[in-house]
Amino acid sequence: MTALRLSVENLLASPNEAALAEVIAEHVRMTTGRGPSPSEIRSWGRSLPALARDLADAGLHEVEMLVEYKLPLTSKRADVVLAGVHPRTGEDSYVVVELKQWTRAEPSDLGEHLVIVEGMPGGETLNPAEQVRRYCEYMRDFLGVLRNRPDAVYGAAYLHNAMDLDVDGLSDQVRDEYSRLFTKQRRGDFLRYLGERLAGKPGAGAADRLLHSAVAPSKQLMTYAAKEIREREQFTLLDEQQVAYEKVMRAVERARRADLKQVVIVTGGPGSGKSVIALSLLGELYRQGRTALHATGSQSFTQTMRRYPGRGSSRIKNLFMYFNSFTDAEQNGLDVLICDEAHRIRETSTNRFTPAARRTGRSQLDELLAAARVPVFLLDEHQVVRPGELGTVAAIETCARAKGFEVQVVSLDEQFRCGGSRKYETWVRRLLGLAEGGPATWDGDEDFEVRLAHTPHELEAALRAKPGTARMTAGFCWPWSDPLRDDTLVNDVVIGDWARPWNVKKDRAVGDAPPSMLWASEPNGFGQVGCVYTAQGFEYDWNGVILGPDLTVHDRRLVTVRKENKDPAFKSHKTVPDTEFDPLVRNVYKVLLTRGMRGTVIHAVDPALRDFLAKLIPLEG
Repeated sequence: MTALRLSVENLLASPNEAALAEVIAEHVRMTTGRGPSPSEIRSWGRSLPALARDLADAGLHEVEMLVEYKLPLTSKRADVVLAGVHPRTGEDSYVVVELKQWTRAEPSDLGEHLVIVEGMPGGETLNPAEQVRRYCEYMRDFLGVLRNRPDAVYGAAYLHNAMDLDVDGLSDQVRDEYSRLFTKQRRGDFLRYLGERLAGKPGAGAADRLLHSAVAPSKQLMTYAAKEIREREQFTLLDEQQVAYEKVMRAVERARRADLKQVVIVTGGPGSGKSVIALSLLGELYRQGRTALHATGSQSFTQTMRRYPGRGSSRIKNLFMYFNSFTDAEQNGLDVLICDEAHRIRETSTNRFTPAARRTGRSQLDELLAAARVPVFLLDEHQVVRPGELGTVAAIETCARAKGFEVQVVSLDEQFRCGGSRKYETWVRRLLGLAEGGPATWDGDEDFEVRLAHTPHELEAALRAKPGTARMTAGFCWPWSDPLRDDTLVNDVVIGDWARPWNVKKDRAVGDAPPSMLWASEPNGFGQVGCVYTAQGFEYDWNGVILGPDLTVHDRRLVTVRKENKDPAFKSHKTVPDTEFDPLVRNVYKVLLTRGMRGTVIHAVDPALRDFLAKLIPLEG
């Protein structure tokens, strides 16, 4: 975890608010790889000195202030965590504070914990008291130092510019004793709240223990999905995730009451929590007795969902469908259809095996929109990797509005995969030319390891030495053979004297190798190299990626080499012109490079690209 450690004395002695803000801004740039927004800079310069004065007035001069504290395994950051000693128990005690400069805000009718802030663009946001409550809950879930100590961390939202009447109704949205909302008018209550949880003693030790705490393994999606569907609250939704969840649930209620159609589009990068939201929604809707189904365009993803969430229950297995399952669906026959991995929506549900009598001419998107009163689409536009995939925000929104449907779009801007390393995802997008700025040197992230392997032997050995789950993947630059008659796989992926098979093609095991849909989740999947169609939608701790010879470098920019690509989907220049091939291949490698939660080991087959990467990635990653 990272945070900028400040003391109350230093803050109060700072003669220049702009200089203070710049120190914090530099910390954020160094730890996230992004520059802070002007509103963030203003907040640091104005809100932190106000909090420091309050701490001084409460006699808490020696409490440690952990500014921009990064929650473990996410890129979410709490404004301030106050670390100190509990006045009664003498044990470590923490208060998470979310600082807001708001002057006016009111509850929104679009969700239980959503608020509308006067003058703030972007629509509804989460009530800061609920936001900080969830931060506390998340910290208790993941930090060893807080395990079995629920009373060691509390939260407070401090609206230090607002009077009670200016934010009337916000306090009513607070759920429990672990979080409170205070205004300027309630400053005295705020000081008492702090004094009941922090003593006027040095907090350096408590801060050290929090920052160096062991982090529990992440609640990986497939392992815990069954419990999520049956019992609730296995996953803690944070910020935009909870906003998306509440908007969908409110849309369901509105559609039922008003007999109208509501469409919700949730967009986010790899690991931003789209499938976590999908499972949370499905579980809640299922418990409420709503008619709801989950659908994807991926056999691997759907079969894995059926295997884990649906284990032991054929009724739950039946909740997981495919996009092409709705060609004959009754109009609005479902309350909700959750379309996960919606970037994989295709032009039509038919293929060459579809009987002529069933070729309706309808688009797949039209079928999905028609199937439920509330269709929900969760997608990442940078994961369109095959010709004919049409799942974009613009396409879905245009089609829905043309039919007169109401549409809401929610953006999940944060990342929870890649160990929460938004910095790494940005580095990958720049490397592949999917973001501005060009390739950059990887200057490290304490929560995520990036390493260059000079040979595939080195890549495989590095992954085998890592604790946790690991998989190898590669660009589609080698043939993909059927199994041999003796039930063994062909070592198609050959690089020098290193050779390994692709993952199994079909839905039955071959020897010890699992079927294709279980390659990412079964332990024996490590022995095969996964392709993008198998890896997409999944995550594992350690990610090994072989950049095939269809990628090279020219003038410090990565260039695609079509003749080296063996993907049958890209074979026809007429069907897939070069202008489409290039961005699709870049998206393929973006998907492959962002499957890992704790680290990625990269090997480039092309010598020029390997040398180029050696200049970008330090030896220790």
